[in-house]
Amino acid sequence: MTFRANWSYPTTIKFGPGRVTELAEHCRAVGIARPLLVTDKALASLPITAQALDVLDASGLGRAVFSEVDPNPHEGNMEAGIAAYKAGGHDGVICFGGGSALDLGKMIALMADQTVSVWDLEDIGDWWTRADAGKIAPIIAVPTTAGTGSEVGRAGVLTNSATHKKKIIFHPRLMPAVTICDPELTVGMPKFITAGTGMDAFAHCLEAFCSPHYHPMSQGIALEGLRLVNEYLPRAYATPDDLEARAHMMSAAAMGAVAFQKGLGAIHSLSHPVGAVYGTHHGTTNAVVMPMVLDFNRSAIEDRLARAADYLGIKGGFDGFRARVIQLRSELAIPQNLTRLGVQTERLDELTEMALEDPSCGGNPVEMTRENTRALFESCM
Repeated sequence: MTFRANWSYPTTIKFGPGRVTELAEHCRAVGIARPLLVTDKALASLPITAQALDVLDASGLGRAVFSEVDPNPHEGNMEAGIAAYKAGGHDGVICFGGGSALDLGKMIALMADQTVSVWDLEDIGDWWTRADAGKIAPIIAVPTTAGTGSEVGRAGVLTNSATHKKKIIFHPRLMPAVTICDPELTVGMPKFITAGTGMDAFAHCLEAFCSPHYHPMSQGIALEGLRLVNEYLPRAYATPDDLEARAHMMSAAAMGAVAFQKGLGAIHSLSHPVGAVYGTHHGTTNAVVMPMVLDFNRSAIEDRLARAADYLGIKGGFDGFRARVIQLRSELAIPQNLTRLGVQTERLDELTEMALEDPSCGGNPVEMTRENTRALFESCM
């Protein structure tokens, strides 16, 4: 199979091995002459980043980099990035890396020339209309992990460092103008990142599939995304240079992000506050709480997951699907509970309140209350 294609859904996607070499031409196509490449600290010194910068430099677009990106980026990172953007006279952002770099790059492009606070653009009602759309810089996304799907999304997650709450910042123009999906860029991921980001994609597809909201298109995308992760994540983890597995995982990541416009649920509403308070890896945290959330939602999703299990070739209906999740966690060396991630029992009341404020609650198949959410956290310990 040839893993090279040009897609126009949900944005312009250039998919295939080696396509990062096209980076400069796509910058020019969207009117970027002085790009700022936003990545994280670990990626900044790696060969794949140097390769991307070489492509830009050879075409006269410079090699400007901002890499002060924390694993759970906050407004301080954003402000430092905006300062670098303005100091360099940049006119567009290349978001290069995993979810943290992609989200922060989007925030820099959004907020560099706005007069409102970023918190005024939280994904609530029509708050996005408060932004001056004409002052949002063009964005190109180049994911180097396969999980978050931020490369095909219209939002970014930013942690408020004062409240330790993650906020979803939304604007339609945060959708990258061009996304380059080059699976070769994911080959060098550490195994724990392959595992965590892959399970993030699985969680996106799973929660979208189980969401009670009506969106048949997302439902179908979520189901195929589940199949791809189930079949190819263990291969990508065991054999990092398996390019077929890497390509399918990169597709699944984008599919999960497209699907979850149907809704997310308790997996994310629990993992968001845990990540904000304890700095845990988001996808890994999703994987830790996944079986407990399946049990929590069983009464509402048992039949639906039985159909999904049939499609995935898993025997045993809901119980078989849950067993497969446990097996995946074991194969991928995912911690068994939140205690292993450093979560402390004495903070469960605080985490419960934060979980109930998270917008992901609205897509959970079972209504989340203070009592049952606290009990759910306890079951994850």
